[in-house]
Amino acid sequence: MWVQTLHLDNFRSYKEAHVEFAPGVNVLVGSNGQGKTNIVESIYYLATLNSHRVASENSLVKSGELSAVIRSKINQDDRALTIDIEINPGKTNRAKLNRSPVPRVRDILGIVRVIMFAPEDLALVKGDPNERRNFMDQTLIQRTPKFMGVKSDYEKVLRQRNALLKSSHRENIDSTLHVWNEQLAQLGAEITHSRIQFIRDLTPFICTRYHLISGGEKAVSASEISLTYQSKYLTEGDLESLTHNDIKEQILGQLDLRKKEEFVRGVTLVGPHRDELFIRLGVLPLKGYASHGESWSAALALRVASADVLKADGIEPILILDDVFAELDVLRRTTILELTQDAPQVFITAAVESDVPIEIGGARFHISSDSIVAHNGDSL
Repeated sequence: MWVQTLHLDNFRSYKEAHVEFAPGVNVLVGSNGQGKTNIVESIYYLATLNSHRVASENSLVKSGELSAVIRSKINQDDRALTIDIEINPGKTNRAKLNRSPVPRVRDILGIVRVIMFAPEDLALVKGDPNERRNFMDQTLIQRTPKFMGVKSDYEKVLRQRNALLKSSHRENIDSTLHVWNEQLAQLGAEITHSRIQFIRDLTPFICTRYHLISGGEKAVSASEISLTYQSKYLTEGDLESLTHNDIKEQILGQLDLRKKEEFVRGVTLVGPHRDELFIRLGVLPLKGYASHGESWSAALALRVASADVLKADGIEPILILDDVFAELDVLRRTTILELTQDAPQVFITAAVESDVPIEIGGARFHISSDSIVAHNGDSL
């Protein structure tokens, strides 16, 4: 699977842009602020319906415009598919598959699979828990697209329940709260169970990858990275043995115990939206104790290991390397280079071409504020 053509209307800085890509490596070179990251961001959006840079879709639409459109032709097993997405901030987004509207935008998930590496990845280990929750959830969407529906439904229930807790009319709402509790626990258990199983599958890959990325035997902590799923509503012990129903019952129990506190604070205090992926190096938390190099190694290992999990599932994701080579030393560059060799398609952005390792060939595109030009000089 690879992206054959991409057409953007009013997406980010582009009034209109059209690019034809090749399988294998595609390198986009341009100074900062010229729009190269906007191109790979649109490809990431095709795969995840999210941006890797911003939470709000308002920023995805060119200033002064009401909507943006991403049109693409995807080569899948030597047959062409077209995916069109219309982004309408504040309204319902729309999508077409092979020119036919789909009932829900998320119905196009699973056609394009992407793993992205970006400078923002350092937030995976240095940022707040929401960064790590997003990492788990976005990878799960790549792994099992229907997870997007579960997550979306959970967020809707969470908003409704929070609105009820904030309501000034709290008399006789126990029956209504019970309904929301059931839905929150049901959906929350699905998310939690999926995350726990993902961490189980990720762990052996990240241990191997961190060991190699950080220098193997030369690094004291190289074999000591560990991942733990932390949740205040789950009893300590073997989380992997918990069934969906076990998790649901524990969520319901904690919701009942913390009901008074939730009314005081006006928010839902129990559920996967408050969980954490805890990372250790040896016996110490990685966040707050790791050096800058160890943090980069761990962040890179998380991304590479997530690609390993997808490959183990039989999924060959597109790789997007957004301005990362300038940040990486020779050892970490080698790890990334290994990934590019087998990927069906790779997108690399760089401010200057010398940032891209000489071992990497492929198609070249030079990006400026008003044009996208192939290496041979033909304007696209």
